[in-house]
Amino acid sequence: MDTLIVEKIGLVNTAGTMPGRFLNDVLQGLRANNKYIDSKYFYDAKGDVLFQQIMECPEYYPTRCETEIITRQSAEIAKALLSQLPSFDVIELGAGDARKSIHLLQQLQKQQHAFTYFPIDISSNVINQLETGLPLQLASLPVKGLHGEYFNMLEKAKKLSSKPKVVLFLGGNIGNIPLEKVSTFCSSLRQHLMPGDLLFIGFDLKKDPRIVLDAYNDKAGYTSRFNLNLLRRINDELDGNFNLKHFTHYPTYDPGNGTCKSYLISNTKQDVQIAGTTIHLKAGETIHTEISQKYSMEQTDGLAAENGFRPLKHFFDSRRWFLDTIWQCV
Repeated sequence: MDTLIVEKIGLVNTAGTMPGRFLNDVLQGLRANNKYIDSKYFYDAKGDVLFQQIMECPEYYPTRCETEIITRQSAEIAKALLSQLPSFDVIELGAGDARKSIHLLQQLQKQQHAFTYFPIDISSNVINQLETGLPLQLASLPVKGLHGEYFNMLEKAKKLSSKPKVVLFLGGNIGNIPLEKVSTFCSSLRQHLMPGDLLFIGFDLKKDPRIVLDAYNDKAGYTSRFNLNLLRRINDELDGNFNLKHFTHYPTYDPGNGTCKSYLISNTKQDVQIAGTTIHLKAGETIHTEISQKYSMEQTDGLAAENGFRPLKHFFDSRRWFLDTIWQCV
């Protein structure tokens, strides 16, 4: 979800504790020739709820595909991880509600592995819920939530524990990074890990373009409300006056390069005020809000090899629409 990792990789808080940065990012994006809003700002409390609703939609297959992988193959995944690292802590990038990773955490506990779970998320709401709720579901599991940008929090986790690391990057979140930036991200991630550390990462694979496009334009309208929530948040936190009825959610998918993008389209010529600044919008002008990249198997293996990782084992759902794979730092 481009700038989605521009980022969930990324910055700080989605709950408004840095209004100056939020304002600067919004104005920079909306003053650009091709307007955009960094998708990291999807995730305030209302955005978190809307995304949970998206994941329940019949059209939104990625969650179901990856859930199938992890629920049905968690024992095999845990065994593969433990065969490489007999002792490690678990770090999850963009943990969300941990509804998928909890199955793997449970399996690691069953295999009598003692570890600390470090969920990282830019939503303080998410971190608070995980620190409160997970210990009730997984007795004796130490949970240390880290609220902030991925790489900063990886460094913090390394200071908190010297154990080797297994990093979870689930949900196809790697797809929120534009193709031209994904190698830089993977290389940076590798630099924050040690040789032998493991990365368990999810990729949404290329498939029938109609299936992909429907996932970002569900009939119930949750994806539309999720995108429009960005404008609502600007109104609430930055003294904006967007009229949400004057915008339409519009997704596109290019099956050739595997890039799915979401836009908000201005339905009319209009001027919008944000913290006293006027933004001019033409009728039909677009605001880019999100990217979700789809991959081939060859691309995923190549991405690993190019950036200091070795693919060890692949796990697929029954339709082979989604891939979870273990990469080892070399």
